[in-house]
Amino acid sequence: MKYMLLIHQGTAPTPRSPEEWARLSEDEQKAVYEAYGTINQTPGVTPGLQLQDPETATTVRVQDGRTLTTDGPFVDTKEALAGYLIFEADDLDAAIELAARIPAARLGGAIEVRPFVEW
Repeated sequence: MKYMLLIHQGTAPTPRSPEEWARLSEDEQKAVYEAYGTINQTPGVTPGLQLQDPETATTVRVQDGRTLTTDGPFVDTKEALAGYLIFEADDLDAAIELAARIPAARLGGAIEVRPFVEW
């Protein structure tokens, strides 16, 4: 089964916010980079990409045949999707185990694990 692991950064510090990132010691920062590197090399993992901040998003809807666009996803910043990866695993428990290793999960964020529909 393939699972999408959606990384919700929450309050987890990242290098994109130097003030927040500075809350971590150099050893902790290095550990975060190493953890993501290890996760990306885990068998069955297809690394995803980091997303730009939510304010860069455009939401598209079609109503009455017209394309309507609005700025942003209109979610609380704490809930915004920050990135993703795909994991081919034997079962949900394996996907949960991997999700728990993602640094954002322990630093103030959350990881949503969602299976793909297989056709």
